[in-house]
Formats: sequence, C-alpha cells, structure tokens
Amino acid sequence: MIRRIPSARERGIPDATVARLPVYLRALNGLAERGTATVSSEDLALAAGVNSAKLRKDLSHLGSYGTRGVGYDVQYLIYQISRELGLTQDWAVAIVGVGNLGRALANYGGFVSRGFRVAGLLDADPGVVGDRIAGLVVEHIDGLESVILNRGVSIVVIATPAAAAQQVADRVIAAGVTSILNFAPVVLTVPDGVDVRKVDLSIELQILAFHEQRKVTGGAMLPEDWAGEVG
Repeated sequence: MIRRIPSARERGIPDATVARLPVYLRALNGLAERGTATVSSEDLALAAGVNSAKLRKDLSHLGSYGTRGVGYDVQYLIYQISRELGLTQDWAVAIVGVGNLGRALANYGGFVSRGFRVAGLLDADPGVVGDRIAGLVVEHIDGLESVILNRGVSIVVIATPAAAAQQVADRVIAAGVTSILNFAPVVLTVPDGVDVRKVDLSIELQILAFHEQRKVTGGAMLPEDWAGEVG
C-alpha cells in the first residue's frame, strides 16, 4: 500500500518554514555529534544561516518555544523536526534512471539514516538492467507500476534524460505516487495534489556564477552589458 505524504498546508505549517526545517535538522545533528545538549536560538540560527527571529517563529509552528535562559533541548528538537518531516517513518523510494546520477543517488548512505529506504532501481537500458547497485538489482522500467504497488513506494526520484521524464511522471502518478523528486532538466506537468521538487544543478551553478561575477566586478556592469543601457 502506498502511503501518501501529507502536504505542509495539511500540517498547518507554511511551505517556507517546511523548506527550512531540514536545514535546522542538519545543524542540530551537527551539534548533537559534538555533544551539545542545549542550544540558544541565536546559536542555532547562526549554524543554520538564518536570523534568530525567523527561527523562533518557524519552531513555534512545531509547538517548540525553548526555555528562557536555557534554549532548546537538542535531542528533543531533533525528534520534533524529524517527526514533523515524517522522518520517524520508513519511506520507500524508487529511483528511475540509473545513469551516473542515479547510481550516485542509489549509493548515497544518508537515505537510511534519514528515514528513506531505496526500494527499487529502474531503467530502460538493457545494458543497465540486471546490474547490482547498493544491494539492489536494476529492474526494467516496464515493471515500474508493479514495483510501486508491491513495495509501497511513496516517493519516486526521476533521474532520466529530459525526453523521458514526463512519461515517467505520468506513469508514477497513475500508479498512486504523489511525491516526486525530479533531477531531469525539464519542468514536469502534474495535476493538483502532486508535489514535485526539482533539483537543477546547472541553475544552482549559474546562480553561484552570478554572485561570483559580482564579487569580481564589485557590482558594476560589464562592458557587454552596456549596449542594453544605451539609447
């Protein structure tokens, strides 16, 4: 049976807050590894890269207000955030597209510790089908619906070429999946009620290039920009 992941709105938490919760969790796990038992909102905000007022407001949505003069209990806050994100459950994930990126994702050891279990690897390439990766045998894409239904897959990661991504999305949605992580360089069209998170490394690099250019030029326009300003 496929378990549907409740949306942020259904949990009564703003989407922007939900997007920051994993950042707080990462910072808290780092503190826990260093043996820190309690942390102030200021120190946690600094570790997470946000301002403390925003952090306190975000955590108030979880019912966590800390203790005046003491701060937040690190382990309890880890539990609260993990529970809110659904990480205290076991989420079955299928990865579709087992090229270089798909293989890297399949071999990523952080999934299990964060509540995610890779339950299936699928590809259309006969040269890839049958390979064993991270303890799983790559299966043919023809069996996608069967893998989803029989293994209770709740999240599908699409790491296919752009041309195949929409068809894969249509199939997984028809099979009952409403949560997709898309690495393909294309915008997917999905019905209401389906959550898609897009990861585009090239866009992130372009944003970094923008900021790097501004560091070099001090915010000034480059000569090739001037033409658009003349006239």
